[in-house]
This record gives sequence, structure tokens and C-alpha cells, in this order.
Amino acid sequence: MELLAPAGNLEKLYYAYEYGADAAYIGIKNFSLRAKADNFYENEWEKIRQIKGDKKLFGALNIYFHNSDLKSLEENIDYFKRYPFDAFILSDLGIIPLLKKHFPDTPLHLSTQANCLNKESAKLYRDLGFSRIILGRETPLDEIKEMRDYLPDIELEAFVHGAMCIAYSGRCFLSRYMSDRSANQGDCAQSCRWQYRYLEEKQRPGEYMPVIEGDGFTTILSSKDMCLIDYLDKFYDAGVDSLKIEGRMKSIYYTAVVTRAYRKTIDALEGKGIDNLEEYKNEIYKVSHREFSTGFYFGKEEIEQSTQTSYERQYAFLGSIGESVSPGRYRLIVKNQIRKGDPVEYIGPDILFKKDSDFIIRDENGTEVDKADHGKFYTIEPSVSLKKGYILRKPTTTPQPVFERGQLPAKT
Repeated sequence: MELLAPAGNLEKLYYAYEYGADAAYIGIKNFSLRAKADNFYENEWEKIRQIKGDKKLFGALNIYFHNSDLKSLEENIDYFKRYPFDAFILSDLGIIPLLKKHFPDTPLHLSTQANCLNKESAKLYRDLGFSRIILGRETPLDEIKEMRDYLPDIELEAFVHGAMCIAYSGRCFLSRYMSDRSANQGDCAQSCRWQYRYLEEKQRPGEYMPVIEGDGFTTILSSKDMCLIDYLDKFYDAGVDSLKIEGRMKSIYYTAVVTRAYRKTIDALEGKGIDNLEEYKNEIYKVSHREFSTGFYFGKEEIEQSTQTSYERQYAFLGSIGESVSPGRYRLIVKNQIRKGDPVEYIGPDILFKKDSDFIIRDENGTEVDKADHGKFYTIEPSVSLKKGYILRKPTTTPQPVFERGQLPAKT
């Protein structure tokens, strides 16, 4: 099975590939449903070619197009031709003729925003020229198996990790109503994640009823996150071709840790010996996330209940290790303040983590300093061996026990 990871900018693209993705998906500015991700533009296609190597790259053109968007797309076609895309992701059928005219050999993948949930819809999209269906998150796993048996000649892609939408994906107007930002045009404010304190009932205008959970707020509209790390064999048995991780707007720390965990799990499923597999899986609990669930794959009772908690986070993402500037000394790319003596951990593609509190930080003049802040040049001399691409983090609180990953839910 292909492992497909998110990339909201060049840095995230590098880490997606470095930490085990077979393929990555990116958005092009103004044409992607993640408009608040950095996305790609200008001459970044040159750097992408260098980073990509022999991995795959998919380009998201999955907004719903108005006439002005169609005109803009046509005007930018020559620019898109510079990108080394292996496929386009789209939901609007109106752009198919344009893409087939200019990219006759580039496969088309149907976006999850099209909400394809059944085998007849998948057959229709296949006949329209799509080589892959990115299934709606609401599709049960047994129905995916039926689709595979019915359509053996089409690729099936399924989300296995990340955020869930409170509505059908991309079909929510809550963001537009509450913040004048359209989810259907890639500008979702994630209003469903906000912390609500009061409700007003229709027959009692002006009478506000508190709905308090936790620290004075409720997450009544917020869905749980999806995590299928323990069930990848079920996806293999169902005939899924590509496992997709959500999160183009999330950090390189999220991209690296989650991609690595799924890479190790897939490799183990394919018979490769993986040391510390359970520990790699447990690492995904150290990334900021909401309460985990298995989505709709094994029933809907679990996911129909909103999450009871806000974000859970045990570690703070500090930065990453750049190129070596001299033996034992590396460029330090700072995302959040790092202080001398902090109990940091370094993670890598093939190391679980290394601990260090005896590192030395130097500024651009080579002078030893007590702290490093975002936006400035620093180097680090660690007390353990490192490589370019390692990531730094530190515990935010006393480490908590890892949450038990539940057994397979009973099918309903």
C-alpha cells in the first residue's frame, strides 16, 4: 500500500519524504481547499523537483470553481506544467476537459470533496476518466471491499489519520456564516473547533443555557480525530491502494512523527522486521491531537459523538537540525524558544528519539548563548550524534501514560 503524506510547504514536503512517505500531496495557491496552508507558487517548482526524487507528487486543484476561477486556471496552465505532478486531485468535473487537453498523460484523482461513497458513483467517475477515487471519510470499510470487488481496475485511496469534518467533507457552511470564510473555497475557519460556552433555545429567547465541560467550555460541534494505526491490515484486506494522512496545515513535527509511525507499521505488515514498532506507534500520541477514533470505518456510533476534550499535547515542537557546519556542529532551525539545559529529545526517520540536555547553542558570531529564538541564525553542538533532518522537542508537562489504543469496535 502507498503511504501518502501532506505537504503545505517545501519544508513539510522534505519531511514527508524523509520520514517515509511514498507520495505527497500539495496545493497550488488559489486552487486548493487548504488556502491557509502556505501552498506553493512562484519558482518553488524548481526546488520541488530536487526534493521529490523518485517519489510521487500529487497536485490538489480541489476548490469548487466559479467562472473567474476557470479563467484563472487556464491563464496559469503553463505555470502548472513546470511542476513534476504524477496526478491531479480534483472535485469539480468542469475542469476535466482543460486538464485532459494540456495534461493528456497525467492521471486524475477524485477528491474526497466529491463525497464518493458507493460503487456505482465510483464506476461513473472511472468512466469519466478518473484513475483513483479518494473515498469520502464516511465510507465503511466493508463497503470499500465491495467497491474493490466491483471495480478491480480503479485505485482506492482512504484517509487513515487526522482531522474529521463535522459535516460531509467540504459541505459545511458554518465557517462562512460565522467568519465569512468559505470552507468550499479553501478558507475554512474551523468554527466547529471553537470553544462554545452558552446555547439559546428557540422557545426561550434571551435565556442562555450554559453547556460547560472541562475548563468552562464545550466542544459540542467538534468531531474526534481519526487514527487507524492499529487496523492497517484491514485496509490491506479490503484492497485499499493508498493510505492518506490529513494535515497540510500542521507542523513538520506532525508530518514527521505521524508519517514515520505509519511507514513502520506498513513495513511490518509487509514482513519487514521493525524494532520498537509499538513505541513508534505510540509516538503519534505525543503530537497535538484531539480525542482519537476509528471514524466511520467500523460503524458510526463512536464518531457521531463529539469529542469530550480539546487538544491533547505532551510535547512542544522546538525546531529541527540543519546541515553540518563543522564536525559535531549543526545549523539549528528554531521554531519555538530553546534554552540552555532544556531536556530536549531528537527524533529521526529511523531512531525513536535521543535525549540531550548538555548541548551548546551558538549565535551567528559563534558566541555561546543561553537561548535560541525563532527567526535568528544559530548552531547547536549536541552531546549525542545527530543528522540533518532530525527534529527537536521537549516535554510540556510530566509525561503521562500513553492512552490505551482500544480493540476493534463492534460493527453496528
